[in-house]
Amino acid sequence: MIGWLLTYGPARKALGLFLAAGAILLFLMNLRRAGERAGRAAERLDARERNDAVHRQMLDAAARRPHDRDALAHRLRDGRF
Repeated sequence: MIGWLLTYGPARKALGLFLAAGAILLFLMNLRRAGERAGRAAERLDARERNDAVHRQMLDAAARRPHDRDALAHRLRDGRF
């Protein structure tokens, strides 16, 4: 029965169109999934950049801190704190 369908012209053409449509559908589904993965990767990158910026600010603030109590008192008297 199946062998007859593959040799019959219109059935063979319909099978070819069905397979082509299936391949296109699978390609589009894969493309959508790849887009979702790229979106998640972009979100992770954005979050990491924000965290790195905050970390750099903290390190800069720590580098500018007074080294001891005398330096802190001097800064407070000068109004630079």
